Amino acid sequence: MDHDQVNILLVDDQPAKLLAYEVILKDLGENLVIASSGREALEVLLKTEIAVILVDVCMPELDGFELAAMIREHPRFQKTAMIFISAIQVSDIDRLRGYEMGAVDYVPVPVVPEVLRAKIKVFAELYRKTRELERLNHELEDRVRARTAELERSTAKLRESEQRRSMAIAAGKMGSWDWDWISGDWMWDEGQYRIFGVSPEDFEVTPANVQALLHPDDVDQLRKAIAEFNKGTRAYETEFRIVRPDGEVRWCVGTAAATTDESGRVVRVSGVTVDITERKRAEERQNLLAREVDHRAKNALALAQSIVRLTRADEVKAYVNAVEGRINALARVHTILSLSSWQGAELSRLIDEELAPYSLGDQIKLAGPEVQLLPATAQTLALALHELFTNSAKYGALSTRSGRLAIDWQVDAELLTLSWEESGGPLVKTPKSRGFGTRSLLASIESQLGGQARFDWRAEGLLCRLEVPLTRKTATTGPGKFDTAGAAELQRASG
Repeated sequence: MDHDQVNILLVDDQPAKLLAYEVILKDLGENLVIASSGREALEVLLKTEIAVILVDVCMPELDGFELAAMIREHPRFQKTAMIFISAIQVSDIDRLRGYEMGAVDYVPVPVVPEVLRAKIKVFAELYRKTRELERLNHELEDRVRARTAELERSTAKLRESEQRRSMAIAAGKMGSWDWDWISGDWMWDEGQYRIFGVSPEDFEVTPANVQALLHPDDVDQLRKAIAEFNKGTRAYETEFRIVRPDGEVRWCVGTAAATTDESGRVVRVSGVTVDITERKRAEERQNLLAREVDHRAKNALALAQSIVRLTRADEVKAYVNAVEGRINALARVHTILSLSSWQGAELSRLIDEELAPYSLGDQIKLAGPEVQLLPATAQTLALALHELFTNSAKYGALSTRSGRLAIDWQVDAELLTLSWEESGGPLVKTPKSRGFGTRSLLASIESQLGGQARFDWRAEGLLCRLEVPLTRKTATTGPGKFDTAGAAELQRASG
């Protein structure tokens, strides 16, 4: 062993996973300490010097996030490296939460042994080097104290600069800066230049040049900060936008703190800038998704409400079956659209979904090209097909084993033509009046999609022809656009 062992704490509520981590990490030659819960881990930390903590995010009683927060509250463990293991797909928000709690890295499950060993080895070596550096620093400080006061001030300034640089580099998207309030001189580190999209060679850091990179609507934030420091404020934080020289707009959060002289006058302002553009974009995507979900839910509920209100039946059981069938048809098409992120649905997939409840063998023949339907068209056509299948299974060709059904479709000049031809079933008679299903089918195809639905009640079987425009404006108004106009058509269809 060419180095002193360091302690690595493994925290997981599942013994099998702890054993797996021990097997993976034993070749590192470090001392592995086991804890089967967050409480047990805290007890170990109070008694043992730990270099690296490997902790499962999902644990009962005290999960990884809560454990990390409690560890960071203790001064002894504020710099202890923590690596989270997660068996689920974590979102950007969860990752950000983990890093805020003090995690230095994430390891997904299944764990790749080589990757886990490499990460643990890096932080174990960093821990050893940090301890060695601390010992060397103590010796150096003893020698520095004997030197002149000017050398001590130079050393302190160098240490402060190094701390700012290390903090910015460690955070990845951070930059630090320093402003001499008296002379007006600025100091930016590498991270600050990177955030603003400029280089030290081509950009002179002056108040005027910095202001030129701020978004016009956020320039007042800089003026407000200066005014606050002149009033005696010692710390200030704000969100603002910058416009890089290439035109890209980035969101940042800036934190600044003032240093004063003995008289209380501000002599220096130092701060940190963090690029939060990705977080802002994630928030915008989340808000957009929430609005889309709300819109789709309202439309679906409006249609479901119309189905429930307008369905007619002589018996309760028949009524329940009819309502459930129509709502299930709506749910099936929603599932198909969700799988495509509401980009559309294949016509053949809609037909297959409606066929699924029936065991019809070779009674049905399908023929037609692949046709991609817009969301609103898909929803309306799915309900229409449901009505046709339901009526055929009750009264038409699909109600007997001898019955046959042929469905074929074609597209010409953005017009979908679908033919439904039944044969071999019970003798067909032209109905004296149209039921709700037929009337709602006509209303949805003709009024909502601007198409046509024709019925030929032949004695040998129903012949139905549907013509649906594929580019009708009402069918392209957005995801989930089956609005209350459709419900109104059903209302009129119900008579």
